Amino acid sequence: MSSIKGIAASNGIAIAKAYRLEAPDLSYDKKDVENPEQEVARFEEAMDISKQELEKIKNHALKTLGQEKADIFSAHLLVLSDPELIQPITDKIKNENANAEAALDETANMFIDLFKNMDNEYMRERAADIQDVTKRVMAHLLNVTFPDPALIDEEVVIVAEDLTPSDTAQLNKEFVKGFTTDIGGRTSHSAIMARSLEIPAVVGTKEVTASIQKDDMVIVDGIDGEVILHPTEEEIAKFQQKQARYEEKKEEWAKMKNEPSVSADGEHVELVANIGTPEDIAGVQNNGGEGVGLYRTEFLYMGKSQLPTEEEQYEAYKTVLEKMEDKPVVVRTLDIGGDKELDYLDLPEEMNPFLGYRAIRLCLERDDIFRTQLRALLRASTFGNLKIMFPMIATLEEFRQAKAILEEEKANLLSEGKEVSETIEVGIMVEIPSTAVMAKQFAKEVDFFSIGTNDLIQYTMAADRMNERVSYLYQPYNPAILNLINNVIEASHAEGKWTGMCGEMAGDEIAIPILLGLGLDEFSMSATSILPARTQISSLSKEEMASYKGEILSMNTAEEVVEFVKAKAALQ
Repeated sequence: MSSIKGIAASNGIAIAKAYRLEAPDLSYDKKDVENPEQEVARFEEAMDISKQELEKIKNHALKTLGQEKADIFSAHLLVLSDPELIQPITDKIKNENANAEAALDETANMFIDLFKNMDNEYMRERAADIQDVTKRVMAHLLNVTFPDPALIDEEVVIVAEDLTPSDTAQLNKEFVKGFTTDIGGRTSHSAIMARSLEIPAVVGTKEVTASIQKDDMVIVDGIDGEVILHPTEEEIAKFQQKQARYEEKKEEWAKMKNEPSVSADGEHVELVANIGTPEDIAGVQNNGGEGVGLYRTEFLYMGKSQLPTEEEQYEAYKTVLEKMEDKPVVVRTLDIGGDKELDYLDLPEEMNPFLGYRAIRLCLERDDIFRTQLRALLRASTFGNLKIMFPMIATLEEFRQAKAILEEEKANLLSEGKEVSETIEVGIMVEIPSTAVMAKQFAKEVDFFSIGTNDLIQYTMAADRMNERVSYLYQPYNPAILNLINNVIEASHAEGKWTGMCGEMAGDEIAIPILLGLGLDEFSMSATSILPARTQISSLSKEEMASYKGEILSMNTAEEVVEFVKAKAALQ
């Protein structure tokens, strides 16, 4: 037995065989073939296997993930049936004696380049479909395994260098008991999705892919951030007991499900959840969430071969609003860029994408995409308590421009005879230091703030939160961060507005006493963090925590803050 330390990203214990999720090596040698007919038959066999797999994945996705995800694979099946693509490949094999790998690669690349450069958006989007499908066929020609997380049908622990959001969205927690990665942090999107799915995860280990082979028995300890390799029977029994103790704790927390979120001295705050898809609402309800504080709409756009239509988006937003039954739902408009990419948008590569063309910056330039989303949101607004939030706002001009487009689309819908709610609040994410500093000015124009600490911390500290070499600078308790948060809360309250927090800090047991004392109105977190947070808040006096505010804000280091809070809030 040996162990690897990492970052505890999602609570719980997973014990299962390892499933290595890795991109296959699709390199090949170009060569002439002596029997073209036999080579065509080999190509057709790889095509048939790929079709069978895609049919299976499509049916699986329909059952577990819904029609929207299943449609991705329907589009892929259409590509495999398109004679415009298939015929040139077989012609190249027959007429040029090319091997199937070279014929497939050269033909696919020709179409991908052709479609990417077309003016027609629909045709540009076909490039991503061809790329995905031909990789699958190539893998079968080369006899290498093509990873399909959606097809996992036995209990496993995923082992990967990293998981993309679309990889994570395909995981079925009935079979995927946990995962561990080489890179990433507690605020990486794979970690956030793991908490949404309620599966244990340890990330940022640096070495799990080098140390764990397929089918190795593995324990993922998402409580203490440890991965156990080749555990003995005694070790397995020990961690099963640890899991049982964690389950007992969860049962205690569950007693708070229908209780209000009230401090020991009777002050109410809102505990709401971050979600990525309509399916996540079940987790919000099961954990006693009082609303949705962040609906990350980019998952509607990811794992697809084209932009979602207005109707697709409308149905998703309507579903969430109806399921939440008039509880508040804060929907963040499209936040693509940084580490969230869309192949079909063909965005330019950037030296520093986190500081580049992303989120509201993209939406204001591509207002065709933005307007479609806003129309869908406005149409759905009559089905619940909708609040719209713009991400990555750096200047008042950006907010005014975004709100003007929203008002234009509202007027357009009303002129078309469609109903729109008159009570929609419009706010912004505070994740850029300039916005936190200018909070007084913003507070006069926005309806609310929601502090996105995941990015606010990395921008304030000039430290990429995905870079382990500077991870020591990712300091949520640094007095610089706390003073920015306090500035935002005070500015909103001076104008009679409210402030929430939708970064991972909102569910952190050390941060909660501080934020309660600073007067945060709404705490938005992974659904599984709600009940532990409610239990903790019920034991804290808001008045007492507020009395420490001046002392905390004037401290010099994050370490001083942590030690002080642990002592005052009786934390271990």
